[in-house]
Amino acid sequence: MTLKLRFLTQRTLTVASAITLCGALSSSGQNARPVDIAIVDAMVFDGTGAAPSARTVLIQNGRITAVGAHLAVPAGYTTIDATGEALLPGFFDLHTHWTESGMPHSVPVMANEDLAAGVTTVDDFNSSPESFEARRAWIGMLNAPHVNICGRISTPGGHGADWADSATTRQIVTPLEARAAVDDLMRYKPDCFGETMIDGWRYGMSPDNTSMNADAIAALVDEAHKFQMPVLTHTVTVSKGKDAGDGHVDVIAHALQDRDLDEATIAAIKRGGSAFAPTLAVYEPNKPGSTPIPATDPRFLQSQKRWHLALNNTRLLYEAGVPITLGTDAGMPGTPHGKSSLREMELLVQAGLPASAALIAGTANSARAMGEINDRGTIEVGKRADLVLLKGKPWETIGDVEKTDRVFLSGRLVFGPGALAPNPDVPMAAAKVGNIVDDFEREDMRTNFATLVVTNPDGGLSRSSEILQIVPREGTNHALLMTGKMVVKDKPSVSIVVPLTKGSIAPADLRGYKGIRLDIRGDGEYELRLNALNAAYSATVSGNAEWKSVEIPFTELHPIAGRRTSPADALWKGDDLTEIEVVAHRKGGTTTWVELDNILFF
Repeated sequence: MTLKLRFLTQRTLTVASAITLCGALSSSGQNARPVDIAIVDAMVFDGTGAAPSARTVLIQNGRITAVGAHLAVPAGYTTIDATGEALLPGFFDLHTHWTESGMPHSVPVMANEDLAAGVTTVDDFNSSPESFEARRAWIGMLNAPHVNICGRISTPGGHGADWADSATTRQIVTPLEARAAVDDLMRYKPDCFGETMIDGWRYGMSPDNTSMNADAIAALVDEAHKFQMPVLTHTVTVSKGKDAGDGHVDVIAHALQDRDLDEATIAAIKRGGSAFAPTLAVYEPNKPGSTPIPATDPRFLQSQKRWHLALNNTRLLYEAGVPITLGTDAGMPGTPHGKSSLREMELLVQAGLPASAALIAGTANSARAMGEINDRGTIEVGKRADLVLLKGKPWETIGDVEKTDRVFLSGRLVFGPGALAPNPDVPMAAAKVGNIVDDFEREDMRTNFATLVVTNPDGGLSRSSEILQIVPREGTNHALLMTGKMVVKDKPSVSIVVPLTKGSIAPADLRGYKGIRLDIRGDGEYELRLNALNAAYSATVSGNAEWKSVEIPFTELHPIAGRRTSPADALWKGDDLTEIEVVAHRKGGTTTWVELDNILFF
């Protein structure tokens, strides 16, 4: 299949938001015009399979215009003497999570860390589709890699459906549902379908009762390919690796690690045209900088067994001619952005790949798997000038990938001497919002701010369930009804989340208001939360069979203990709020309900 060439374009922002944010960011951002550059006498590893050789690369308007030995440098070019250094295409990472629970946990610093490592293209699997537009706008104002934002599809109770709402991770079982999920997600303009959760094996820690059926996988991929969208999966077992190959999945991740690969599975993966991203960096038993697991710990023995299977199966697929790509699961514990991408190439060599093959995995192979090889991934005339200048010879000593000197993104120097300043660690500019949040007169579950109201049941393999409905109140008025069924577990909960901005990316500025008011009726006490970027605040409200109006001044909200906050974060600021949440904590096995209306700020 030939995927269309896609570019992550600069999204249009309102003048007001651009002015606000540019006051906090460096004036030399993604909109800065690249200068004409000559990188002279570098040892060029171009990613095409050719042997490295001393060449000069000319860059104009962000594109490579000439590559050759002893090229004359035109007048007006900025010249970089790269004698003795290695020049490579910018690295890809096809499996990352730009999540606030990772380290680093803020988008600007994640972007800094990727660029400092020479990672110029990433796939992000962490985003709710509702956040795509705002996230693209935010990333577009930073010095950041090209970010492919991916839609998520899993099964009921499957991996990824155990923590997210159903709007973030679509849940399917049948081929018909798979096609419908793809079609629905396309309205958000995804760049790919990433971490499609076809394998529910849970690394041997629970029963496999949530894997995706082979016919659903095939239908999902077929539908995505109609839109020329690549599909990248979460696959950790050999049997599901075969299903992924039979289904023509574009990139199979993670390492297949439950048993040795068999010839039939290898053949299916080759026949399906699938590439393989083992994400060894996330599975390395003792990660660099982490506390080693004692050899006597049962977890150590289990992880060592899986680790050796992952390395061996990666080698077998490489030797069989399956394209190896680079993915890390960056953003997960112990797997930081940027550094993990470099570590992944080192681990590919540990698995048995030649150093040159590991470099091609991180450049051309990954670009090709994403349908972006006509734009970047190799050093050739006409390609985007996403480049990494290193001290050393990484095709001989793979550890030299860590000796980054300079990084270029679309011809702009973004890391190294004379580079643009790193992104400051500041959030997206706060948005002013109106006082009437939702009167529930729309039938599409959207608020007066046009944000999507979603559910947020407790996380885990088994989750409580809830349904949202718009129901008549009195006369021609309407209200929101949530009904929930609590799963049998410790401290189950269900909740309603009302985002204040699209996708909860930009914070809302509530400093012009004194508190929150809402109409409520229900079956007991509820926790009313206001979620912020780095904190959450709550108060208790109650409901009974009769409607009543509740008014809570912001001064009566208390920080929630246990959140990832510093004492400064816990202080009420008023300009960093993202969501209103109404939570019902009930006993396992019971049901609950609540109706809400006329949510507003006063």
